[in-house]
Amino acid sequence: MKTLLLRSALVLAATVLPVFSAPAFAADGLKIVSSLPRTGSANAQTTSMVNGIKMAITEAGGKIGDQVLSYEDWDDASPQRGNWDPAVEAQNADKAIADQSVVAYIGTYNSGAAKISMPKLNSAGIVMVSPANTAPNLTKAGFGESNEPAVYRPSGKVNYFRVVPTDDVQGAVAADYAKELGAKKVFVLNDREVYGKGVAGVFEKRAKEIGLEVVGTDGLDSKASNYKSLVTKIKQAGADLVYFGGTTQTNAGQLAKDIVSGGLKAKLIVPDGCYEKAFIEAAGAKALEGRAFITFGGVDPKLLTGKGKDFYESYKKTYGGEPEGYAVYGYEAAKVVIAAMQRIHAAGRAITREAVLAEVGATKDFAGALGTWSFDANGDTTNRTMSVNTVKDGDFTTVKVVN
Repeated sequence: MKTLLLRSALVLAATVLPVFSAPAFAADGLKIVSSLPRTGSANAQTTSMVNGIKMAITEAGGKIGDQVLSYEDWDDASPQRGNWDPAVEAQNADKAIADQSVVAYIGTYNSGAAKISMPKLNSAGIVMVSPANTAPNLTKAGFGESNEPAVYRPSGKVNYFRVVPTDDVQGAVAADYAKELGAKKVFVLNDREVYGKGVAGVFEKRAKEIGLEVVGTDGLDSKASNYKSLVTKIKQAGADLVYFGGTTQTNAGQLAKDIVSGGLKAKLIVPDGCYEKAFIEAAGAKALEGRAFITFGGVDPKLLTGKGKDFYESYKKTYGGEPEGYAVYGYEAAKVVIAAMQRIHAAGRAITREAVLAEVGATKDFAGALGTWSFDANGDTTNRTMSVNTVKDGDFTTVKVVN
């Protein structure tokens, strides 16, 4: 969530990558940091995620045993880009490595950003838990370059985990739902970034498998002022459904507006990178109601049950408003890290980076706000619940839950 800039940043990260060994120290105070885009239109979503992280730490009493547990909220975006920035993400990873009180790194939001920090943190032996990355090639072979995911694991060990389902699930769910909608001919777009290209590729593959005709594919310029010529191209191709692999930040709202203003009758499906109020605001509710569908790795916060419902009610009471979709994932990421530290303390062991990494990796049957789930050998969650949502009366509403 590949551009030339990203490729350059990856080369830079590889050439300056420091080699660290996991220190066997008991930190004087323990620190969790997060690296998320806090500048730009993703701010509302990431603020909700940060609120979830803070709730988890508050519930732990701000301590593990007699050691203070602190939290720092870091921005990996820059004003120049208005979105995540490879240089800033690299700096955040280096800063975490240098601060020996940091025992866990929660992030990133964008899958492309994860590619920058993953090898650095892996060499340093710092556990990284993402509440939002969904690109499968970060953890699984066969979805990206031939050296993925090994290139992100220079130590040979897994240090990266995520609490959200991956796009090999999400893209397929979207294609299946497109067929349920009665679509016959689909046009597949992506934003030319890691996340967008990945999920669009899965959608396209699944669409062909189930008999949908892919009448065109294209990558769009996320900085373009409009997509009128692209809409004309889609109309000429005869598409009755458009799939866009991208995010609010890569101009999904403008695309939705131009589909309507261009007179294209096709429905639109977008992935979880658009499951935020900012997408509705950017597109305008009228452009989305009745024709746009958004897939999401999980369910609407209002539909959470058990500990998830407790989280939802507590969030509203604490912050005086509805949580964005990914708030609970920020909360769950922090909870699983804190639970690992609590188990280490209960066993009478020192809470070190090495110990926290091992204990998070051993997480099995975790009973959390997202239900009961485990991390598999790749570091991925065993939770596969997905939902399909639409927009009604200016807000998201769920039309289908897929397990």
